[in-house]
Amino acid sequence: MFIGGGNGPFGSFVFPTDPVGLTTAHILYRIPDFESVLQTYVWQDYDLAPEFLEMRKFLDFWQQTLDGPPHSIRYSHKRLIGPNEWRQIDGEFKLH
Repeated sequence: MFIGGGNGPFGSFVFPTDPVGLTTAHILYRIPDFESVLQTYVWQDYDLAPEFLEMRKFLDFWQQTLDGPPHSIRYSHKRLIGPNEWRQIDGEFKLH
């Protein structure tokens, strides 16, 4: 859901109200020819918490297409605009 846009109280600024944010996944996986060796892959994309549909699509692609099986996956998520980062101002200053 989006708020703003047009001639409303927020002008032309549009911001998401859903928990959209940057999701980072740190994936350790085994190299196919040397299964005792772990390799690191870092993936980032904008995703919607808590479903993480984009990350799930990527992990499905990984398991169906790539040879190196994942050993472990750690992820973090940071919202783009949180409630404490947005406030409406009552005035504005114009220069020149």
